[in-house]
Amino acid sequence: MTSAETTEAAEPTGAAGADGAAPGPGPRALSWQRRRASAARFWRAFRKHRAGVVGLAALVLFALVALTAPLTVGSDVASVTAAPGQPLQSPSGHFPLGTDQFGRDLLGLVIWGSRVSLLVGLLAAVLSVAIGAVIGITAGHFRGWYATVLMRVTDWFLVMPTLVLAIALATVLSRSLGTVVLAIGVTTWPTTARLVRAQTLAVESRPYIERAKALGGGHWHIMSRHVLPNVMPLVLAQTTLIISSAILAEATLAFLGLGDPTVVSWGGLLQDAREAGAVSSGDWWYLVPPGIAIAVVALAFTLCGRAVESVLNPRLGVSR
Repeated sequence: MTSAETTEAAEPTGAAGADGAAPGPGPRALSWQRRRASAARFWRAFRKHRAGVVGLAALVLFALVALTAPLTVGSDVASVTAAPGQPLQSPSGHFPLGTDQFGRDLLGLVIWGSRVSLLVGLLAAVLSVAIGAVIGITAGHFRGWYATVLMRVTDWFLVMPTLVLAIALATVLSRSLGTVVLAIGVTTWPTTARLVRAQTLAVESRPYIERAKALGGGHWHIMSRHVLPNVMPLVLAQTTLIISSAILAEATLAFLGLGDPTVVSWGGLLQDAREAGAVSSGDWWYLVPPGIAIAVVALAFTLCGRAVESVLNPRLGVSR
């Protein structure tokens, strides 16, 4: 046997180790394995909460209805000139939920309005939680005069009526969906900021944070690698709870005539019903469907959020 053949025979074949065993998975594969295992544990704990599962099922149903609205009802359902019925027709076989003041099918309008209401609620909640998380983490990390100023601003927003601030912003800005999202997002973040700051202070008091600082970890490293992963469960639970409040706030602003008049939303339908005199004339089918839709979605998000909060923090003892 030549020296080259001897060297080739001595080398491990393929990716096998010196003892002939295949190497274990890499760091990225291990990370994904841990994430899948964590998600599986979360789902096993979540499905034990019957109310949370019911809320999640309702949210999935509403999401499917909103996503398939262009296929089921079409965008022409909101057209006033192409209304298929007579104004304020009571529910019938052709119009299961009746018609509005322009003769449009209310069932199609409620389905189409779910897209705007859910989208605004989600975006406003994400904006609110993002602002609150940034302020809470930075105030808990830097402390000193910086934290004092931020917390005094937070206290000012906490004592001010949220709805009044949102109405003021929606009044002075242009009437659009972006304005509604901004008005809700920038007025509902203080609670999240307070909760995240408290959690940040608890995390930064742990020994491994001191070790990370001693090893040269900077502010960004500490906040992004150590603090943020530990406060994310709280942020996730807070997001699911705020979405219901954001949807109610959007409906309130639209009912007061401060929403985007060019789009159809559940709050806008209630505002149209009020203008058409549905309350005094007894046209209940104009008021009940969008009102029930708002209440059911808000309740579903609340049930789902409480279940998520209980799974992520079992010490809360949220009932099932």
